[in-house]
Amino acid sequence: MSKLKPACIESWKSVCLDAIILRLSAILNDEMLPSHITFWLGSLAVISSATAAETAPRAAVFEFELIDSSLDGEIYGTKDSEKARLAQMAPRLRTLLKEEDIYEVVDISPVAEQARNSNLQACGFCDAQMARKIGADLAVTGTVQKVSNLILNINLYIRDAGTNQLVKNGSVDIRGNTDESWFRGLRYLIKNRMFKKQ
Repeated sequence: MSKLKPACIESWKSVCLDAIILRLSAILNDEMLPSHITFWLGSLAVISSATAAETAPRAAVFEFELIDSSLDGEIYGTKDSEKARLAQMAPRLRTLLKEEDIYEVVDISPVAEQARNSNLQACGFCDAQMARKIGADLAVTGTVQKVSNLILNINLYIRDAGTNQLVKNGSVDIRGNTDESWFRGLRYLIKNRMFKKQ
C-alpha cells in the first residue's frame, strides 16, 4: 500500500478537525447525550496527539565511544565486558528517548558502517552530515570516559544536522565500572539532567 504524502495527511487532518468542531457544535446546541460529547472530544484528542508526535525532532543516535585514560586501560586495553557494555549504550539511549517522547529515533543502518569507522568527536561534523543523509534533524553522539575502574563519566552531545551547531550536551559522573553504574548513569543523565520534566 502506498503511503500518503505529508500534504495529503495535513489535508486529511484539517478536514477531520473541521468535521469534529462542527459536530461538537451540533451536540452542544441539541443538548445530546454526554457520551456523544465524550466520543467527539476523544477523536479530537487523538488527532491532536498525532500532530504533536509528528512534530517531534528526528534524531540519529550513533554508537557510543570509549575514551580510556586509565592506567588499567593502558596496560591491559579495553576489557570484553566494557566492549559489551559500550555496545548496549546507544540501544538503551534510543529506547529512553522513545519512552520519554523526546525524539523520533531514526534508523542509522544506512550509515552505521561509516559511523563505526569514524571518530565521531573529531571528524569535522561527520555526525551531522550522516544524520542529514538519513533524514534526521539531529545527530546524537556519546562517550564514556574511563579515568579508573572507580571513576568514569558519560557525555552526550546533540548536534543540529542542518547547521552543525551543538544544541544540547550533558555529562554525569558515575562510580564503578559495571553494567548497573553505566546504565543507571545514562538514565539519570536523560531523565534528571538533560530532559528533566518540570
